[in-house]
Amino acid sequence: MRAKPFKFPAKAKSAAFVAAVTAFSLPATNYALTLPSSDSFPDKISTVVHGILRSSRAIITVACTVADYKYSLRGLQKDSNEYRYEMSEVHLRSAKRILKLCEANKGFYVKAGQFVAAQGVIPKEYSSTLSALQDQVAPCSFKTIKEVLMHNLGPDFSEMILSVSEQPIAAASVSQVHRAVLKSGHEVAIKVQYPDLEQQMNFDTRTMSFLSKTIAQFFPEYRFQWLASAFTRTLALELDFVQEARNSERAASNFENNKFIRVPCVFWELTTRQVLTMQFCTGQKIDDLDFLKQIGVDPKKVARALVEIFAEMIFVHGYIHCDPHPGNILVSRDSYNGFSLVLLDHGIYRELDEEFRKDFCQLWEALLLQDSKKIMCLGERFGIGEYSKYLPIIFTGRSIESKSGLGSGMSVEEKENMKKELRSLLFEDLSPFMESLPPEFLSIMRVDGLLRAIIRKLGASRWIRWLAYAKYGMYGIYQKLDAETDFAGKTVFFRFMSEFKYYGILTRLIVGEIEAKFVVPLGQKLKNALHYLYSKIHSDFWGLLMHSWFLVFVIRHGSFC
Repeated sequence: MRAKPFKFPAKAKSAAFVAAVTAFSLPATNYALTLPSSDSFPDKISTVVHGILRSSRAIITVACTVADYKYSLRGLQKDSNEYRYEMSEVHLRSAKRILKLCEANKGFYVKAGQFVAAQGVIPKEYSSTLSALQDQVAPCSFKTIKEVLMHNLGPDFSEMILSVSEQPIAAASVSQVHRAVLKSGHEVAIKVQYPDLEQQMNFDTRTMSFLSKTIAQFFPEYRFQWLASAFTRTLALELDFVQEARNSERAASNFENNKFIRVPCVFWELTTRQVLTMQFCTGQKIDDLDFLKQIGVDPKKVARALVEIFAEMIFVHGYIHCDPHPGNILVSRDSYNGFSLVLLDHGIYRELDEEFRKDFCQLWEALLLQDSKKIMCLGERFGIGEYSKYLPIIFTGRSIESKSGLGSGMSVEEKENMKKELRSLLFEDLSPFMESLPPEFLSIMRVDGLLRAIIRKLGASRWIRWLAYAKYGMYGIYQKLDAETDFAGKTVFFRFMSEFKYYGILTRLIVGEIEAKFVVPLGQKLKNALHYLYSKIHSDFWGLLMHSWFLVFVIRHGSFC
């Protein structure tokens, strides 16, 4: 019997409200103490009251959500279809509650919702529902933006800036961008951070951390501390525009010889922690298929260039732009290549530990060669343990026991086994799995998920991603060794090995694809033809003699299959 839809009990509502008021009295006090001394006392009181209201909404929403999971799933067998159906329904209701919370609280709650929606491992009910927050950011008034500019660049900043467009060309949850012209004649984009964000971040992230810890304490199977911690780290990076400027310059240096990527130049004399001034670059979002058609560029070539850029970041540089959504990657006309990619928003980068980078290169080699022993061994080194068996499913869509070539389709039996494996991975298993992952893994999984979404939109095949990862994975193993030696013989050897390994993987994938498209279908067609011939002979009255001849032929010449 299916569980009745959950209704939050009145006593539980009261308890949640009391918890909201009492639990957040301490964070509110801490927050008030961190406010700038120049703020007036009424402003401080207003800010604290506003923070308590936002926090109360958050804790009541989370309390309702946790109770919904507890009450709706009680008494159901975890491996049953009824349990899975009800779990999906609870996911959807919970995602809608959280969407309403983000829309009501705005600010960092919208940013948090966007962050959660971009995680590739969360249930699809959450990602699809919270993706609506991508268009929820309303721009700030130009009067407020002008005050931030004056506070950061000085009251006479207009002596350097000829004009600033009052209408923003882009608005996000922490900043908005205005087009401007300098007195020098340079056309620039000025990214301006909304005022008082650091104080608001302290309060909101403290609230989110409290909620995640409280959930883990009362309901150990629902632990979200990993998500709150990852979001807090990401948010802190986005609020320092000086660091963002350094990130962009380092990325530009890493790709100085790459003809397909452009990183806008930074104007340091007009850059502070809250204001970033950079070269204005024209272009359209990378997934704008109409624009690509208009300029005569093949979307598949764009997809290949994009994936190769990020594969080089991950496997070779070990320094990754962690927010490659379409709004941060523009396609621009280029007379030399036909197009170039403009990489924007360098606030969130992840620098990989060198040992982790090397191990991740080897992991992709093992994934592409379907070396299950090496996958499990590397999983142990990453600290994932038994969850290592899910790495092929996450990155290549195959189970670790799959025997068919990566370039070929899975057998019916393998598909069924993988479905069973995924069904056995319950929602409460997600938390220990994600907590076991190194922080670098979370960043790479997010980047990989965003890249895959763009590739699908551009109509490119999975081969583009696999081959790029194979190519740069091998470069990452051997070219780093190349850079560490001065001996010419070793340099030649390491380069040869990287190419040899790459073409070995490429050959393996091609053979699997040929087998899937030609060999297997041909064998199946032959079997079908023989079965048809046999049935016709068997049903024919005059076929008795032919039938006898057929059996003799099989005995003398062996089986056809």
